[in-house]
Amino acid sequence: MTIKVIGAGVGRTGTTSLCAGLEILLDGRCYHMQEVFQRADDVAAWQSAALGQMPHWPDVLSEYVAAVDWPASAYWQELAAAYPDALVVLSTRSDAETWFESASNTIIPTTMKAPESPWRRMALDMWKFRFTADVENKDAAIAAYDAHNAAVRATAPKSRFLDWQADQGWAPLCEALGVAVPEVPFPHKNTTADFHAHMDSGAA
Repeated sequence: MTIKVIGAGVGRTGTTSLCAGLEILLDGRCYHMQEVFQRADDVAAWQSAALGQMPHWPDVLSEYVAAVDWPASAYWQELAAAYPDALVVLSTRSDAETWFESASNTIIPTTMKAPESPWRRMALDMWKFRFTADVENKDAAIAAYDAHNAAVRATAPKSRFLDWQADQGWAPLCEALGVAVPEVPFPHKNTTADFHAHMDSGAA
């Protein structure tokens, strides 16, 4: 099994929906931040990546056909080099303000308020070294979001790059992957309300 899709979009850009959709299209598992909560041993590998030492990617991703969301998206370039046939998908929101509103109501405060742990240190170092150390500051976070997306658009291999938003659904993904459009609706998951319900349930 090998990685066929690398998600370059940061968290809160429809990555949970993208993950679910790719699992249908590729008939395999997709790596997402939720996987890290279930695989504690992976935290050390992502911490190493945050500090500039990339892991041996198959040690982390050998069971998966795609990797989206943070932390994988922070290292999309390294993953694209390691998997030269994989499609790079940049998921984005309609604008940076919409992204920050969602992130500042979900993943940012959740991470900041989390008890000290290896996972929290990994996430904070990922932001510090690959996004912005000042992620709680709206202007800094929006600037980082825009810079990240611009860098992906400028440097991703054009022959295997897709700029995508969740409301576009199946069609662009299927065309880029050369697969048929499924007969089921595109999954739309993990709204802000869904996120809080999930956290309130005690799930990681």
